[in-house]
Amino acid sequence: MTLPSWRDWLFSAKAFLAAMLALYLAMALELPRPYWAMATVYVVSHPLTGATRSKAVYRIGGTLLGASAAVILTPLFVNAPTLLSLVVALWTGSLLSVSLLDRTPRSYLFMLSAYTLPMIALPALNSPENIFDLALARSEEILLGILCASVVSALLFPGKVAPIFSARLNSWLGDARDWACELLSVGTRSQAGGHASRHKLAADILALDQFISHLSYDTTSFAMVKNARELRGRMSMLLPILSSLSETRQALLQYKDGIPAELTALMQQVAQWMSGDDSSAMRRQAPQLQRQLAALKQEIASGDGWQALLIAHGLARLQSLINLWLDCRLLQQLIVEEHPTFSWKPAYRHWPVGGTARHYDYGMMAFSSLQASAAIFLASQLWIQLGWTDGSGAVIMVAIASCFFAALDEPAPMMRTFLIWALVSIVLTTVLLFMVIPAAYTFEMLVAMLALPFLLVGTLFTRPQFTMIAMMLTVNTATFLSLQGAYDTDFTAFFNGNVATVVGVSFALLFSLLVRPFGIELAIRRLRRASWHDLAETASGRRLEDYPQLTARMLDRLGQLIPRLAANGHDQLPLVFSELRTGFSVLHLQRDENALPGPAGVRVQHVLDGVAAHYHQALALRLQPQTAAGLLAQIDTALAQVLAEPRRNDHHVLTVLNALVELRITLFPAAAGYAMTAADLPLPAGGVSP
Repeated sequence: MTLPSWRDWLFSAKAFLAAMLALYLAMALELPRPYWAMATVYVVSHPLTGATRSKAVYRIGGTLLGASAAVILTPLFVNAPTLLSLVVALWTGSLLSVSLLDRTPRSYLFMLSAYTLPMIALPALNSPENIFDLALARSEEILLGILCASVVSALLFPGKVAPIFSARLNSWLGDARDWACELLSVGTRSQAGGHASRHKLAADILALDQFISHLSYDTTSFAMVKNARELRGRMSMLLPILSSLSETRQALLQYKDGIPAELTALMQQVAQWMSGDDSSAMRRQAPQLQRQLAALKQEIASGDGWQALLIAHGLARLQSLINLWLDCRLLQQLIVEEHPTFSWKPAYRHWPVGGTARHYDYGMMAFSSLQASAAIFLASQLWIQLGWTDGSGAVIMVAIASCFFAALDEPAPMMRTFLIWALVSIVLTTVLLFMVIPAAYTFEMLVAMLALPFLLVGTLFTRPQFTMIAMMLTVNTATFLSLQGAYDTDFTAFFNGNVATVVGVSFALLFSLLVRPFGIELAIRRLRRASWHDLAETASGRRLEDYPQLTARMLDRLGQLIPRLAANGHDQLPLVFSELRTGFSVLHLQRDENALPGPAGVRVQHVLDGVAAHYHQALALRLQPQTAAGLLAQIDTALAQVLAEPRRNDHHVLTVLNALVELRITLFPAAAGYAMTAADLPLPAGGVSP
């Protein structure tokens, strides 16, 4: 762990200044719980001004929604505590499910409203007539904290998303370039290095989604956000293209003469071109590479043999890679330049990249929501039956812990971390509250005493691996201190409140361990089964309504799978990429088979039926079976029939041909080379003559 940089200290100082400003104003306005304003600052603060602004907007909405629900629902059920507990549990679970369905910063609005209701409603059970005042005070204190955090973030050395986004783009595109250059190199590629590059690129795409969502709050330039989304789509397409190139390369290396020298030279030129830093030069050089590629296709890839088909397929993927990379670099230049000097036209037009569909595991989302509701209801019943005065605090912590970690495959480890750092916060608060703060006679002295711990912990916010720990420490400590306009600490109340916190988090942890013993393994299996289902349905022709959305969903599912596979040490990455390439091949065949009338179209449909049967069998067996040899024969028959087409150079025919080659090397990587001719073709079903 390195020492904090000046940027870390700057963010920490800004957050502390905003927190002290919020605390001072809350005390001056005589709000009942000024420490809520202080804690809110640390909840919404972010090194990037746009992210702070987005969190502030959604926290305001979530607070007002939860507070309004508390004001409406509490008086209705105040005389029926069990029924109120059920209403609170159902509200939290319902809003949590909506939050899980929204994978943008907007989800924060629904999550916050989910646990704001119990935070306001449960403590008011002893005095329900004050529910409106409590909800109003809660809203005022949070709004004050948000206002202070937003103003300080915007006025003092604002951290803009756009410049940092530009720096991150260099890193992300560097990961893509590294994988491509490893693949295009002449020597034997390191398997571990290739896997690492693929992991990084998939993670980069997920991170890019988050930056794009914050970018819209940071700039008034609609064009920048639009260009960032275009870039995201093209970076996603690099995954199947590079994976396909890798498999084609391996298939060619099985021949005695290996990869033809001309193709090797072109691959090295493309790798050198991709390593360039001058986008303008790359734009000038790209047409020359495309001409070389077209000439090479005429020279060494014009035959009907399997090696020629592999070379033609590799050249097609290389062409897509050139176009995608050119688009990525030009879009990066447009994002970086405040006043672009050129207008961009997409070079990659082969496949739509604008889909926004995402994969959602509705079953696990429903389970997570029901788990949160059940935990809150059971904790509420224990509180009611025991008659524990401070038990509402425990139920609130159950709600918070259940909501915070509901999206995780294994919430228990993070709940355990939450509990540990809550205990650390209690120790820190005890020292500050009973040994340090009593010596503070003025607000200035109080600020000086709080500065050291909060400034030190604040430097951790800018490091992703420590962000959650920093938030737990600062927010919990600010809340546990319960600072008021005058020092008036009751040790009994302090002790009972902290016990409630520990009991609440512990209950949520134990309940999670009890009802959710499964984890990443189940998530991986469900994601792969969802992939098989999509593949089977698409091959059957049942899900062809929107190709961009199907493409986006497949790529999103890949992005969810890769970090889980990496975390669990699974070696299923080649299978996952194979399924992705199979999906694209099936989409190509479904889209273009209608351009092949007669026998060729029939043969292609047989292949699609075989792929559908294979993945339907996988769904039925709950595991991926050995690919049937009959499917290999169907692919070879379709290849021979398509090669016999008189319109061999038609765009649609070439697309179908490449898709069949892709299916063959994906589903049967170890099969001997294709060697069928049109004369060997059997009659297709229905008696149609070839």
